[in-house]
Amino acid sequence: MNYFLGIDLGTSYFKAGIFDETGNLKGLGRQYVHKVTDGTICELPLEIFWKTIRNCLDEAIRMAGIPINAIKSLSYSSQVNSFILFDTHNEPLTPLILWPDKRASGMELPVGNTDELMNRTGLGIVPNEQFTIAKLNWLRKHRLDIWKKVAFILSISDYLTFSLTGQKTCDYSTASMSGLFDMVNGTWWDEQLVRLGIHADMLPLPQKIGTYVGATTLNASHLTGLTSGIPFCLGGLDHHMAAIGTGIPVNGYINESTGTVLSCVDYTGRYFPQKNICTGLGLHAGSFFRMIFDENGARSIEWYQKNYAPDCSIPELLEMAEKVEPCCEGLTARPCAGTYPGLTGFTSANDIHYRHGHYVRALLESTARSLFQMITEMRKDNPPTAVVSSGGGSRSTLWVKIKSEIIKRFLYLEEGRGGAFLIPECTESSCMGAAMMGALGTGTLGSYEEIVGTWVRFRNEDNI
Repeated sequence: MNYFLGIDLGTSYFKAGIFDETGNLKGLGRQYVHKVTDGTICELPLEIFWKTIRNCLDEAIRMAGIPINAIKSLSYSSQVNSFILFDTHNEPLTPLILWPDKRASGMELPVGNTDELMNRTGLGIVPNEQFTIAKLNWLRKHRLDIWKKVAFILSISDYLTFSLTGQKTCDYSTASMSGLFDMVNGTWWDEQLVRLGIHADMLPLPQKIGTYVGATTLNASHLTGLTSGIPFCLGGLDHHMAAIGTGIPVNGYINESTGTVLSCVDYTGRYFPQKNICTGLGLHAGSFFRMIFDENGARSIEWYQKNYAPDCSIPELLEMAEKVEPCCEGLTARPCAGTYPGLTGFTSANDIHYRHGHYVRALLESTARSLFQMITEMRKDNPPTAVVSSGGGSRSTLWVKIKSEIIKRFLYLEEGRGGAFLIPECTESSCMGAAMMGALGTGTLGSYEEIVGTWVRFRNEDNI
């Protein structure tokens, strides 16, 4: 039996998933990422990066109960806009600077005309301080001692690729969220590089998702505990990989992920840049991922628990919410209710009969309404036949039920169509998508369509 490894470089947690030839998750390692932050700076020292990955791999292999040499390929799913700088001797000049880092807040970013930016890069949002280019601009202006030594700029997934294979290459998927990638030509956008004082030779070679890069080296074995010689293939950004892991490029559904923020991803055969929607190159020529975000995700639940129910766990709060009727007896939550002073993000919040369950259910319903708005914005004229749920929110039966009811009530029934809200059998969709790309890049299990036919399975179809 062959096994396929997918590493998920998430913001809060790193994960490693080991899958067999039929897509069964045999081993999973999950480790919290201990970032160094003071509220402005947000960095990950390299020793912590590798220790976290090593612990994930050890846990996954131990759970799977397989010999290391049974792993036949490796790929990744990754956060974006987290990066590291190297000098001409391939020595790191910085730790990993992560996307939540706010050092560039308030600085004007020289990215040119926003319409041209959207049309060339596919970014339907204007880059802000969370983008790599903003922090590079800050370093260029405030840390000349570092900037004058920079020879290479690698994203967190590029760094993984380089460390394990010795190759400086990147995938189209994560490149598409950099604000530097020319979607029209599939290369780095020279005019944008000039604006930011960057040369193309400072960046890795972009290639499509699933490309075989090379075999893991002896250095990779030292860093990870894996054997050398494992085929390494390019993955992509985590939202795209979750869509790959749920078969979206084949089945035509929309993938929604409810984590700290909300996101939706669909797949299309044409390039049409659109405000609020970020477009990335797909698995095949002439195909594209489209992605939309909303801040009204799980962060609000965490805010309420921390500030108003510190003695209760989130599972306990969800259990209380289950006992509350839909519409919460008139209590509603505005989007991102936690950003308002006190409880003013809720209507009728001063009614004394409301309890924790009412507030939490109101937040869940608010998220579901935001999700509905996102889906209709993506598919105004072509509602999907199904929505696939992934991310942490898919593990809450109540939250899934609320989202399903609202989406089917407003999106499908008004259109006179039947619809489904689907939960993948494997909830680790990003790890699965990465493992799929390893299998695809090595040609082990045939085409992507064949892999989806064997690996992707859903539960709770229309019966949540």
